[in-house]
Amino acid sequence: MQAIRQKVEKIADTDVPVLLLGKSGTGKEILSRVIHATSRWGSGPFVKVNCAAIPGPLLESELFGYQRGAFTGALTSKPGRVEMAHQGSLFLDEIGELDGALQAKLLQLLQDGQFRRIGDEEDRRVNARVICATNRNLEEEINSGSFREDLFYRINVFSIRMPELCERREDIATLTGYFLNRFNRVFQRNAPAFSSQAMQNFENADWPGNIRELENIVARYVVLGSEENLYYPRPERPFPSLPVETGKAGTIPLKQIAKDAVLQMERDLILRVLQANHWNRRRAAQVLKISYRALIYKIRETGLSQRTARSARPGSELQPRRPSRPTHPAD
Repeated sequence: MQAIRQKVEKIADTDVPVLLLGKSGTGKEILSRVIHATSRWGSGPFVKVNCAAIPGPLLESELFGYQRGAFTGALTSKPGRVEMAHQGSLFLDEIGELDGALQAKLLQLLQDGQFRRIGDEEDRRVNARVICATNRNLEEEINSGSFREDLFYRINVFSIRMPELCERREDIATLTGYFLNRFNRVFQRNAPAFSSQAMQNFENADWPGNIRELENIVARYVVLGSEENLYYPRPERPFPSLPVETGKAGTIPLKQIAKDAVLQMERDLILRVLQANHWNRRRAAQVLKISYRALIYKIRETGLSQRTARSARPGSELQPRRPSRPTHPAD
């Protein structure tokens, strides 16, 4: 992130287009606002257009505006977002969602700073810094024919890739503290700092939703005022390997293997929910959406208890206990 800050300082006062790359939730919009604020266009408007949120037929009029009478319902002339960004910055989020016709018009804007409203006969000129962002691989989109190669080279004069949160775990504590202070002000609460166990869970989580997911979890914590119902996005683990024992004549008991696999997965899930709810079984049953009696039966069937959970080594798989009832020969 310090390297990204240095890049921003170097390009801030230039008028070259900037392409921000990275997964959703990594902070591309925040970075675009930093680029705008530190540039010579910082005193001008910052205009954002989410290309994925506006339907294709409406996006052209939203971007470039229209003249009165250009189509049915156009009772007055209306400037587009491009025109509104004059002497400021135009941020095109999800640029990969533009269709071919709009890509051509955007290319003209980047080449000579001119555009034309829908239904207008004259070109208009605008002076604005263009910042684009995408979570797609535009080079693959070019190969598939859905994105113009010439437009890619126009917007990719300078590119910055935003790292995923799992790539910058040392920033999690700082980001968590920032969001905690922010939401305490927004919601007028006084939620305390997270416990050391919660922070450890944060640092070990995989965060598929990146910074946005962390932000939402902190907001929920401030509103609820408790860590009990916090959800920690866990890294995906491979399907557990089960020992395969061949029976008589070299047969493999598929039904029994499937039952053991389901039992082991149920045990792992129930244990996680119980631990997250401090072994409050009624609350765990509500989370799992099963009855309290069904949960007690599952706990007994899988041999779960607080003692066995504590005795298991960290990272080791707890082996489910086989049901005591006899297995039918037909199984």
